[in-house]
Amino acid sequence: MSHQLAAPPAADSSTETADRHAFEAALEATFPATKKPAEGDVVSGVIAGITPDVVLVSIGGKSEALMDLHELEGEKVGDSIDAVVIKAGPDIRLSRKLAVAKRAKAELRAAWEARIPVLGKVMGRNKGGFDVAIGGVGGPRAFCPVSQIDVGRHDEAALQAFVGQAFDFRVIEYSEDGRRVVVSRAVILREVAEEQAAQTREHVVPGAVLTGRVRSITDFGAFVDLGGIDGLVHVTEISRKRVAHARDVLAVGQEVTVKVTKVENEGKRISLSMKELEKDPWEGLAQRLPVGSAFSAPVARHAEFGLFLEVEPGIDGLVHVSQLPPGVDVHDPSLAVGQVITGWVREVDEEHRRLSLTMREVSSSDPWDGIASRLGEGTVVPGEVENVAPFGVFVRLEPGLTGLIPNSETGLPHGTPASKSFAPGQKVEVKVIGLDTQRRRISLSVSGARDEAERGEVRKYREESARREKGDPQRITGFGASLLAALESPAKSQRSTKTSS
Repeated sequence: MSHQLAAPPAADSSTETADRHAFEAALEATFPATKKPAEGDVVSGVIAGITPDVVLVSIGGKSEALMDLHELEGEKVGDSIDAVVIKAGPDIRLSRKLAVAKRAKAELRAAWEARIPVLGKVMGRNKGGFDVAIGGVGGPRAFCPVSQIDVGRHDEAALQAFVGQAFDFRVIEYSEDGRRVVVSRAVILREVAEEQAAQTREHVVPGAVLTGRVRSITDFGAFVDLGGIDGLVHVTEISRKRVAHARDVLAVGQEVTVKVTKVENEGKRISLSMKELEKDPWEGLAQRLPVGSAFSAPVARHAEFGLFLEVEPGIDGLVHVSQLPPGVDVHDPSLAVGQVITGWVREVDEEHRRLSLTMREVSSSDPWDGIASRLGEGTVVPGEVENVAPFGVFVRLEPGLTGLIPNSETGLPHGTPASKSFAPGQKVEVKVIGLDTQRRRISLSVSGARDEAERGEVRKYREESARREKGDPQRITGFGASLLAALESPAKSQRSTKTSS
């Protein structure tokens, strides 16, 4: 009888299943399974492989996740990346772009809550403001109102210049889960300015010399930014030279050096000067323009009492109406603003910053020195009428010497205005009838000069008569002949009467 080997008993299916579960449990205990990601989750992974179509990314699961090849930015196998799950199964699909956007939104929210600045690029101009890409091109978009792009007002051309530039912004509104984000650059600028201002205030004291930039120009001067604080340079404080308008010498953005002259209203009102840093033009003026020296300068402006001439940059001299040429009025066309005129220096007062000029020649030395020997009382001299006053006539005798003819000495009938017979520029003969060297006054007389002239002619006549009696054939003057005829007429009449009788 043959024997056959017995077949092994059939495996118990229930036992086999239990063994498999035990193995998986042991494997799970040794290598814990990663939680299956859900759509929308941000995951970190390592590039496990790169094919011509897709990128294989190991995210800790049993199989790799897939990502489009075009989302690589130069990474290679082994590099770590972050991505968002856009499909959870059976194959897991990833996207890096969504990860960047999602992370950016999270960062935006955190920046809004912590008031941390974010970098943004101005992409374009829209109604009411600007379109800003946070983090640069491709980042989440935000809106920046026109009023928040900068401090101060700008025209449309200036606003358009912001497009294409990147700035730090502050998130001032974050809502609708990041779908509405409003940012401000002005808030940051103001905070920076306030910090600078706090530091600057410590240095802004009267007398301090600071450097700043011209922020704006007005009709009355220029505002200079000293570092978060503005000060005003009035147009009269820009230069010692004459400045008609600040824009003639300054420009917005120009760097200038200024001196603080006043700090008022708790530091809110600061007065500045640029001209105080220039050399004082009055220093040494008496040496440059000594009394009696000639000048040539343009007329700067008119006043009722005379003319102001700019003899040097920053120095105006006054020609008083009494120092104009005889017969010339202050409104004469030859003295219009801008006309260049010549004259002489009368007085220089550096301490009080006064310069007196004249268009009438002056003496280079004191004309009163030795005057008694030149113009003693009784002297008859020629002169020129300077001007006529209600009480008399002023006559110029020498450069720097003027005398007065009282109305009683004009030789005119009582009550007759001197202006009827005397005019500025007229030549006259006068007699010195009073000389007060202490008060520097000279009294003159026209009638006295005439009397002296007549007495002189009488003396000549007598001398001529004496010579005639001696047979001197010298010529008799016209006045002497007339006087001789007048004196001889009574004698002839007497001889004629005797003859007839």
